Amino acid sequence: MLDQTKGSYKKRTGLKINPAKTCQPIGAMYAALGIHKCLPHSHGSQGCCSYHRMHLTRHYRDPIVASTSSFTEGACVFGGKSNLKKGLENVFHIYNPDVVAINTTCLSETIGDDIGEIVKATDVPEGKTVIYANTPSYVGSHVTGFSNMCKAMVTHLAEKKEGKKAKGVNILPGYVEPSDMMEIKRMATLLKVPFTMFPDTSGVVATPNTGNYEMYPEGGTPIKEIKKSGNALGTIALGEFSSKDAAYELEKKCDVPATVLKEPIGIKATDEFIMKMLELNGGIIPKELEFERGQLVDVMVDVHNHYHGKKVALFGDPDILIAMTEFVIDLGMVPTLVLSGTPGKAYVKAIQELFDAAKLDDSIVLGDEDLFSFHQIIKENPVDLIIGNSYGKYIAREEQIPLVRMGWPILDRVGHSYFPVVGYKGALRIIEKITTALLDKYDATCPEEDFELVM
Repeated sequence: MLDQTKGSYKKRTGLKINPAKTCQPIGAMYAALGIHKCLPHSHGSQGCCSYHRMHLTRHYRDPIVASTSSFTEGACVFGGKSNLKKGLENVFHIYNPDVVAINTTCLSETIGDDIGEIVKATDVPEGKTVIYANTPSYVGSHVTGFSNMCKAMVTHLAEKKEGKKAKGVNILPGYVEPSDMMEIKRMATLLKVPFTMFPDTSGVVATPNTGNYEMYPEGGTPIKEIKKSGNALGTIALGEFSSKDAAYELEKKCDVPATVLKEPIGIKATDEFIMKMLELNGGIIPKELEFERGQLVDVMVDVHNHYHGKKVALFGDPDILIAMTEFVIDLGMVPTLVLSGTPGKAYVKAIQELFDAAKLDDSIVLGDEDLFSFHQIIKENPVDLIIGNSYGKYIAREEQIPLVRMGWPILDRVGHSYFPVVGYKGALRIIEKITTALLDKYDATCPEEDFELVM
């Protein structure tokens, strides 16, 4: 399938082959679904909206709803003002959401539609809300779009009520699975820290099958909760690329101190999250979390002999990669290649600092790169394991390397959105997935005399 790929990497500037990312509106749409009774609206062609919905539906295996301005040739020439105005009127009349979250596309951005002015000129029903984010696909990635929509939530909704005592903590979970958001909420609840988390897709794209279709499930962060985020003690932004901008916007707008942490993947990053929560609100670590951490340490010791010195190549979104690189180093593995399709010098710097601390002088970190380069480098420097999304399966098959699926999107397996990778419990699941992949490969390829029952 990829047998013509040559193992001679050379950086390209004018062409991407198999990008390790997708476009901004998908991330913006996913973030918008994390608001209660919110209908995402794509300001562009019907085909763009259909693609974004399809890709999200294939990953989450849940119906993803969104509306569109349905640009025609006329809108492409004269602008989409009338399409958006009429579209918003129809959406509120027919589908009755509490809030519509508009994201732009390449087409509307190239035309130069002023979304703010169009919304002001639209007759929005009383008690309803419209927010919007500029999300041109030719800049950044789906992570950038998620970040821009989270920032829009703060810009359009967050308020600071003077004279009201600050309390609670805002948690911006980053671009993670609904199960991860549930696990973050569970840990915050065990810590007895009052919190507001937004966005929250855990009750929206991971809903049970009851036999009845609900366009607006019970999940999602209510608008009133996002509004009161301006009176919190502080904001914890999990993931610099997906959450930092919203946290700093809230700090600027409402004077709520912002702290940016890694996604709580692995033991160190989870420790940092828990300690910061207690620092902001006070309290003690509950026995339940101590027990889970102890289990994780025990399993890390148990698998060390299987992991020591194993070479791993990772690709995906920068926030996930930073935390995962730290974790695989803690497990005794050697991350020889870490690649993201999302541009960003901060990501490259963070990964390089991890390499330097672990004295991994030969390891490579690349940003704004593609999977063709990923494959070429692996051909030059073979690895024992690949960690990344479903698009890595082609390289894994060609090079006969085990693949641990993680990140977004995962299109060829089910259940991933129901099991967290964050927190101590999530770290245990990651270890189980890595161990299974490595030992399955060993069992399939080892000499018969080494085919053991107990490993």
